[in-house]
Amino acid sequence: MTTPKPQPGLMSITPYKGGESELEGLAEIRKLSANESPLGPSPRAVAAMREMAATAHRYPDGGATRLRQMLGKRFGLPADRLICGNGSDELIGLITSCYAGEGDEVLYSRHGFLMYPIAAMANGATPVAAPETDYHADVDALLAAVTPRTRVLFLANPNNPTGTYLSRDEVARLRAELRDDIVLVIDAAYAEYVGRNDYDSGASLVAEHDNVIMTRTFSKIFGLGGLRVGWAYGPPGIIDVLHRARGPFNTNLMAQAAAIAALEDTTHLDAARAHNDRWLPWMLEQCADLGLDCPPSIGNFVLARFPGGPEQANAADTFLRNRGIIVRQMGGYGLPEALRVTIGTEADNRAVVETLKQFLAET
Repeated sequence: MTTPKPQPGLMSITPYKGGESELEGLAEIRKLSANESPLGPSPRAVAAMREMAATAHRYPDGGATRLRQMLGKRFGLPADRLICGNGSDELIGLITSCYAGEGDEVLYSRHGFLMYPIAAMANGATPVAAPETDYHADVDALLAAVTPRTRVLFLANPNNPTGTYLSRDEVARLRAELRDDIVLVIDAAYAEYVGRNDYDSGASLVAEHDNVIMTRTFSKIFGLGGLRVGWAYGPPGIIDVLHRARGPFNTNLMAQAAAIAALEDTTHLDAARAHNDRWLPWMLEQCADLGLDCPPSIGNFVLARFPGGPEQANAADTFLRNRGIIVRQMGGYGLPEALRVTIGTEADNRAVVETLKQFLAET
């Protein structure tokens, strides 16, 4: 007997695995594995969710009109060039399915977000990873990897899991030397954390070109990861295509209401940014003092590379877990010698540093 055959590429996918939340036998857990905001969601967003619970029998606005209008007002963007999705993950998948298929290539930086190659393979396309330089995306390497089959190029800026970024000028150079028929996706999930003068989220390039789209999310600084709501800003042609392909109700009622409330609560947003501005440099300094090599992150996490390589990184992960601290192993990103540590509460941050000190002292 024969069995149904999946589309090409699907069986080559290693399913994406999110940051773990539980450890068997331990009641008190410090979860620092998923780059979640330690301040949680805005109280106004929580109130909006509660209010919407009574109307959960109603379908949401399929076009997320009010949310797009609020996003446009908040970021100074035209609402008719925005699209919302079930997290930016859905938008990454939509862009890929709309513009790449069997025989095509999807290009990304070597240590870029894992959803890029997954989206490529899910649509029968071939993922192509360009080399990086000192854990930074390399514009020349990306351009050198372009072939006649390249259809989409994903650039996470800042990048997860390295925390590094490309300047406004370097991203503009990438676009200037890229073919017009390649969709350049600037994934700016961590943009709200960045305070560098030479950084741009990608919005200015979208305004100037017909093949650039910027994706964003409410899962990070806004603390709404559990609701799965993301958004993108792009040229009219691409946004029209994505609206045609998306699910009719791809962002739910509660998610839309909470996201609107989160945008309105600038006090909570400022507090989350200030917390990260304080503790990210502290964590980088502490890791350096411990002899761990960390790229200069501008996200809400650090990538800690162990001098003893993968064996030491795995042992450190086990040591942390045995004490109720969950961080993220990076083998899936081609960084088996590293652990990614989210910036948590003050207590979380101090606990992970003290535990790593103990580990390194004992090994």
